[in-house]
Amino acid sequence: MMTYKFALDELNTKIDILKQEFHYVHDYNPIEHVSSRIKTPESILKKVQKKGCELNLKSIKENIQDIAGVRITCSFISDIYELSNMLSKQQDIKVLEAKDYISNPKPNGYRSLHLILEVPVFMSDREEHVCVEVQIRTIAMDFWASLEHKIYYKYNSTVPKRLVTELTEAAESAAQLDKKMERIHKEMNELKEAVEETEIEGHELRLNNERFYLPEEFLTLRDKLSEK
Repeated sequence: MMTYKFALDELNTKIDILKQEFHYVHDYNPIEHVSSRIKTPESILKKVQKKGCELNLKSIKENIQDIAGVRITCSFISDIYELSNMLSKQQDIKVLEAKDYISNPKPNGYRSLHLILEVPVFMSDREEHVCVEVQIRTIAMDFWASLEHKIYYKYNSTVPKRLVTELTEAAESAAQLDKKMERIHKEMNELKEAVEETEIEGHELRLNNERFYLPEEFLTLRDKLSEK
């Protein structure tokens, strides 16, 4: 269990670095919230019984890949894929499995991007590779999934058919909201860029694919200083 905790620490550090870097470079934060958890021994045993695998440490490590889990909530669908791409490009992280329930929702309407990542943990006498499940969702997806889980827990997994239908419809409404907010976000960015290009007078400077504008006053001052 200790190695799974260390794996979560490693991954959470990487996520935090990516979050800060993205904010610094793009002046925008794609991550709204991050939470992590480790399954309890009781929960692990239930999963072992459900999957029918052998009850030993080696078998559990090979067959139960969600003992350690991280859930990341993003603002927009595009943020989900951008963050997934950034995590996948980490040299010491290996993507073992990816399930896209956004492009292919579950029958009940559940949407999320699931990744099984292999994270290295460096101990004093060895290096271990630990599986961590990462779920990346929008705020709307996370809201729906949390309420759906509470409803099923309350009804002990036996939910009336009428409520199942309404839950599926609610999931579709949340998906449409995500698409609408994504479109608005994209249009606002385009308007912002257009306004900046017309309002800012000066000379454009490009460094590391980033655009900077030097005001005309700055260049005039530079010329005066050069003359002196």
